[in-house]
Amino acid sequence: MFLNIIKLLLSLFLFTGSLFSFSQDVNGGTYDSILAKKLGGDEYGMKNYTFVILTTGDSVITDKSRRNELFSGHLKNIGRLVNEGKLIVAGPLGSNELAYRGIFIFDKEKTGEIEQVLMTDPAIQSGLLNYLIFDWYGSAALPTYMETHKKIQKTDF
Repeated sequence: MFLNIIKLLLSLFLFTGSLFSFSQDVNGGTYDSILAKKLGGDEYGMKNYTFVILTTGDSVITDKSRRNELFSGHLKNIGRLVNEGKLIVAGPLGSNELAYRGIFIFDKEKTGEIEQVLMTDPAIQSGLLNYLIFDWYGSAALPTYMETHKKIQKTDF
């Protein structure tokens, strides 16, 4: 299991690194110190985040309307955390043998105690979802992802 987590994190790191390298080639390697500072980037254009893998929890709730209510609350909570600038990326994972359900990437500087933030999620509170927490070093440009996403999504959470 630990090896699979490492593989997932390595894949994300390599993906982010390839995006960073690509952007350097496209703009001719022009360094924007003002933007780097605004985004909290270091000299490599990177910063620290909190990476969370959501897993299947221990609770079994068979009442379909209750499950729907909890997952509706889960989506609303995601929207709230995005609007507060705490949550940078969120999304489900495809079916897998490890029962990993989704990911969250939080801006480390804005979240404080991450477990308190996670416990605002009704699906986590109820035990339908659980979580694994990791420190992650990625592109400081990652927060601009949601700005673009808001322009292309048709439905709000």
